[in-house]
Amino acid sequence: MVPSYKIGNLAPSIKMNQQIIKIAILNLYEGTENQGMRCLREIIHDFSTTNNITLQLEEFDVRLLKETPGTEFDLYISTGGPGNPMHSENSDWENIYFEWLTSMIHFNENEKNHIKKNIFFICHSFQLACRYFNVAQVIKRKSTSFGVFPVHFIEENINDVIFSGLSNPFYAVDNRDYQVVQPNEINMKKVGAKILAIEKDRPHVQYERAIMAMRFNKNMIGTQFHPEADSIGMTKYLSAGEKKTLVIQNYGEEKWKSMIDQLNDPEKISLTHDSILPAFLQLSILNHSDES
Repeated sequence: MVPSYKIGNLAPSIKMNQQIIKIAILNLYEGTENQGMRCLREIIHDFSTTNNITLQLEEFDVRLLKETPGTEFDLYISTGGPGNPMHSENSDWENIYFEWLTSMIHFNENEKNHIKKNIFFICHSFQLACRYFNVAQVIKRKSTSFGVFPVHFIEENINDVIFSGLSNPFYAVDNRDYQVVQPNEINMKKVGAKILAIEKDRPHVQYERAIMAMRFNKNMIGTQFHPEADSIGMTKYLSAGEKKTLVIQNYGEEKWKSMIDQLNDPEKISLTHDSILPAFLQLSILNHSDES
């Protein structure tokens, strides 16, 4: 387990019984090189500095060390990660991960626990959550989805507070070989799930549009895309010699240039980065403040 560290100071305007907000990050990257963990740490750091709130962050290596947090944390973020989200079925680490998720659901369902636990699932974690709740099918894409793409809200669910401040469509970083499709409306109704956003419409392609964001219940939400991605990290990632060459070989130089331009458009990735996870943090912390 990565040692915990504290950030910022408690905002005097927020009256809370506890002096520290505890955040758990469930790291599903399995030791692979990534920008996701850096981005999450920076978002949490910037949020605490901007709002003058003390945040204590702990990270749990789910896949390599089979670590999961307990229920003592105030909010949880579960990351993206490599590999096939279906091949881990019945593996030791996935069983432990699903046991953790079950414990969080039981905690929230317990009427004695007035302050509920909020969880945000990103990409690979989102696919696992869809499998866990059995609300949709996870299948392999015909080709990799990689780059900056528009994401479209479902009109009837457009007012979810986590996405306030974003236009319809908004833009997000997508990097996946798998997708969530074929929603199970019966199971969605049972657990209280709602589809919030889908990928861009492609009328010239005969494929179902993938689900890009879903609220699984009042306290659990996830996105297929990477809301933590920032323009600096992605530009560096795409400009590295090997990755740049690979993108140009697969998509062409014009596509590579378009990706770089979109990454640095302040109305696209930066807006998504600055909106979704900060809104999740704010909502989760205010819920604790309201109950204190």
